[in-house]
Amino acid sequence: MKYIFFGTPEFAAIVLEKLINAGYIPEAVVCNPDEPVGRKQILTSPPVKRLIVNDKWSLEIFQPATKAELLAISHKLKAIKPDLAIVAAYGKILPKEILDIPKHGAINTHASLLPAYRGTSPIQYTILNGEKKTGITIMKIDEEMDHGPIISNVKIPISNNDTFEGLSQKLAVLGASLLIKIIPGYISGEIKPVEQDHDKATYTKIIKKEDGRINWTKSAIEIERMTRAYYPWPIAWTIWNGKILKVLEVDILEDKNDRPIGEVFLVDCFTSVQRCIVVKCGKGVLVVKKLQLEGGKILSAKEFLNGHR
Repeated sequence: MKYIFFGTPEFAAIVLEKLINAGYIPEAVVCNPDEPVGRKQILTSPPVKRLIVNDKWSLEIFQPATKAELLAISHKLKAIKPDLAIVAAYGKILPKEILDIPKHGAINTHASLLPAYRGTSPIQYTILNGEKKTGITIMKIDEEMDHGPIISNVKIPISNNDTFEGLSQKLAVLGASLLIKIIPGYISGEIKPVEQDHDKATYTKIIKKEDGRINWTKSAIEIERMTRAYYPWPIAWTIWNGKILKVLEVDILEDKNDRPIGEVFLVDCFTSVQRCIVVKCGKGVLVVKKLQLEGGKILSAKEFLNGHR
């Protein structure tokens, strides 16, 4: 089978690596362009490209920045005469001109149980909304976002400790395994895609840095979910003494006081010899266990208190 792989972030790199290790080596890979990263704005390749270059696979890589640039390479993709296109977190909607190139169309590895959580941020939203389960859906792509018929899906539970990073890795492995399982049946026509129940569709939006800013009038449970959903980006954060303070790890305590929302105080918690940083929320109180002040190192609450009594 000849296929083209479309994908960009770590999620896609995990899927691609497992496909290759299973013998599904793509004819070409399409990912987003290199981008400047960090304070020094160092031009950095996306994870999918790094995977291919580091492992020295002789695969052609295309990095179109726009729809026009993608369409400009369509003749090169047509020349491959692919049977299939496999998409995993590519980051762009594929136009009809591209979808029509593969003999069997394009299939997407989406990190939710469609039709729930269509869009760019399904993993973050499942954590934010306190869902108990999520999964992977393999679907045939049409011209609308995550709208096409479902080929197969599989469920997994969400634990109370799952962050975006950890859950994304789990789902990528799950997605690759499901792809390897269903590709032969899909190509042969044995597996028939089934239309989604569009009336039950829900949607996510693009996550922005500002989404990570903590509103302390929210409940401690909501803020705890934020710290997991937004790790490692954009990170849950607040302002302290005029600087950004990243809140990396928290816990929830029973609320036994009537302090004003947003007040920071210390209590004995977990052990009698440890003083914990606690913040009063709209409902409940939040124990801050790990944090990072702008320009500083990641610190435990104890280490932070030693430097900021």
